[in-house]
This record gives sequence, C-alpha cells and structure tokens, in this order.
Amino acid sequence: MKFRLFALVVLFVTVIHHAPAQEKTTWKAGLASIVITPEKNMWMSGYGGRDKVSEGKVHDLFAKAVAIEDGSKNRCLLITLDLVGIDQPTSNAIRQKLAKSLGLANDAISLACSHTHCGPVVGTNLRTMYFLNDENNKLIDEYTAILINKVALVGENAFKNLMPAELSWGEGKATFAVNRRTNKEADVVKLKAENKILGPSDHAVPVLLIKDASGKTKGIVFGYACHSTTLSFFQWCGDYPGFAMLELEKRHPGATALFWAGCGADQNPLPRRTVELAQNYGNQLADSVDAVLKQPMKKIQGTLKKTYSEIPLSFAELPTRDKLIQDSQSKDKFQAGRAKFLLKKLESEGSIKEIYQYPIETWKLGDGPNWVFLGGEVVVDYAIKIKEALGKNTWVCGYAIDVMAYIPSLRVLKEGGYEGGGSMVYYGLPAFWAPSIEDKIMAEVKKQNDSVNK
Repeated sequence: MKFRLFALVVLFVTVIHHAPAQEKTTWKAGLASIVITPEKNMWMSGYGGRDKVSEGKVHDLFAKAVAIEDGSKNRCLLITLDLVGIDQPTSNAIRQKLAKSLGLANDAISLACSHTHCGPVVGTNLRTMYFLNDENNKLIDEYTAILINKVALVGENAFKNLMPAELSWGEGKATFAVNRRTNKEADVVKLKAENKILGPSDHAVPVLLIKDASGKTKGIVFGYACHSTTLSFFQWCGDYPGFAMLELEKRHPGATALFWAGCGADQNPLPRRTVELAQNYGNQLADSVDAVLKQPMKKIQGTLKKTYSEIPLSFAELPTRDKLIQDSQSKDKFQAGRAKFLLKKLESEGSIKEIYQYPIETWKLGDGPNWVFLGGEVVVDYAIKIKEALGKNTWVCGYAIDVMAYIPSLRVLKEGGYEGGGSMVYYGLPAFWAPSIEDKIMAEVKKQNDSVNK
C-alpha cells in the first residue's frame, strides 16, 4: 500500500514537472479617449480658401491613446489626433508634460495626426496661410492651450488603464486612395472603371489588435496612406478616418479604434466632396480592418525596442532681405504673407534658420512590425522605399510628432508642383528643401532599424 502511494506521488510530480508550461501574457496595454472638438466656432485648417469660422459639427473630434508595456517594463505611447497637424512647439509642450507625469522620453511617445481638413488651426501649424484678426488668433491660442492639457491627460489615462493584453497584427487592403499628381480628379471615375489609374500608391491597411486576458477586443489600431480631404465645408468632422473609427467602435462594442495616417501626402480619396463619400470610404476602411480581424493574426511575442532622433534637413537657397521685401509687395497674398512673416522673424531673431530639425522615430513591437514614424506630410515614395529597404513587416506613419511641411522624395522634388515645393509658402518656410532630403531621411530610418533589430 505504501509502495503504491509512493508510486502515485512520484507519477504526479513527474507529470507536473514535464507538463508544458502554460504561456503567460507578458504584454500590457491601456486605452483612453477624449473629445477635442472646439467648444467655440473658430478658424478651421487645411484649405487656403477658408474665409470664416466653423459652423457646428458632423461628429466630434478625438484624441485617443494606446499605452503599451512589455514584460520588462519598457513602455510606449501612441496618441492619435483628429487634426490636420500640430506644430513643433505644441508637440514639445505635450511631450514635456508626458515626460513629467509619466517619465517617458521622446522615443516612447508618438503623436499621429489623421490630417482631417475639417479640424481647427492648432498653434502655428499652417497659421501663416490665413489672414486672421485678433479674435481669431486669440481663439486659436486658447484652444491650443486646452488641447495640450487634454492630450497629455489622455496619455496619462491610457497608462492608468494598463491591463494584461494580447497583441496581434495583420494587414489588409483598401483601394480608394488615388495618386493626385498623376490622375486628374475629374477623370478618376472613368479611369477606375477602365483600370487606368496611374502613379504609385500604398493601399496597405496595417492593423494592431489588442485583446484583454479574457479575449475581448479592447483596441483596434489601423492606418492608411491617403489625405483626409473628402470634405471641405465648415463643420468639424474626422473625414473618412473619423467615420471608419466610429464604424469599428459600433461593430466592436467596448473597443477603442485609433487611426494613423500613412505616407499619403500625394494621395487623395477620389471622388470626393460629400459626406456620403466620406462615410463610404470610412466603411470601406472598416471592412478592410474587419477582414483582417476575421483571419488568423500574428501574435506578438518578445520585447519593445524604440529609438528617436531629430536630423537636420537643409533648405535650398534662402531668400535675402531684399527678396523678402520685394515678395511682401506681391499680388499673391500667400507669397506676401509669408514674406512679411519671415521679415518679422529676421528682425526678431537676426537670421532665418538654414535647417529644420526633423523628427524620426522607430518602434519594434517584439517579433511584430517595425513601426516607423515620420514628421510632416510625407509622399508615398517613402513608404514604398522604406518597405523595400526594411522588409514587408514594416509600417510607415506620416503626419507624426510635428507636421512642419510636405516631405517630398527626390523624384517629387525634381518634378516640382505643390508637393515638390509649392506648398512651402503655406507653411511659412523660407525655401524648398535641399536635394539631400531623401538620402538623409532614408539613412536615418535604416540606422534606427538597425538599432531596434540588434
């Protein structure tokens, strides 16, 4: 009897010892959302033809946050914003608040704008494009101060909501983005029907899925490379990304959907100009995301790695004081407005800076995707070239951290046009970018990729 009992104990211990260890979830994630719709009607951003303040809303604008922590307490925070863009001072103010409250360095924070053209002017972003009175400027300053506090708060709340989580990823496809440099808007419907759309595009729809320990969907983070310019009226609206997020949250009760814009600076949703089209594109994007969620997704294991830097991008030949004085008398009000702005800067600072400190950030989510964040309005060539250089398991987010100007590839810079340099006047920058822009950005992206994949 004693022998049989001993044998059973030995067998039990042996089974327990050799049984495969149950895999434990090491990731944690937290989500939060806050309304950032202006409480007062104020100047809207995105289009140079704006001539009055906003007139109500179609739906609210949001700042949404996802906080991620690995098993070694490495952390990162993505905050998505239903805004055309934010300027460097606003970005710095938000990140400084988060550094103070959460101890996060710049490599752990990314701010991603949807680039909706039905959002407010923020800080100095595109402010020189408009001719504003004191009341307009006061409302912008007041809103920007409120925004900074709200964005910092939503990031803090995301970390308060940290929970054990399962992260997985996949990629879908949506095809409503059209290269606007190579296809006339009036011809797009016919060209689509004839399968004759020209020019490069990036139709990938990257998806990050966050589930809690019980398997319930808590977060859906997705991207697409296309301008948010379906709409051009005077009501607050998130455009197609806003409709896509609303639709996904409707389909997945209790989940927070976050959109980030890819390298869509030369891509438009075409045809456009109606709320129905914006809703349709939003639903198309939501359908693409759902198609990914219904298929087996790749579970992310491992640890978080991240890096951040600001590289000096040079401008081409800067204008002289005499040239600025001449331009300030131009019949082109935008040219004259920029010249007057730069003359004031020359007077107050003594010179015009020859470089711009351009932000680039890379996250590596364990054995999941390489996630590259680029400042500015980045043309699609960068997404294509970065994926070719780093591999298909790469996501490229534009309109991130600081939206200071269009970021053309060397090809687009040489071709010229709006994305090639004509847009610089609206951002209040002194000149076109120097031809070294693409080489410098690509070199830093590759350097960061090597760093996070050691």
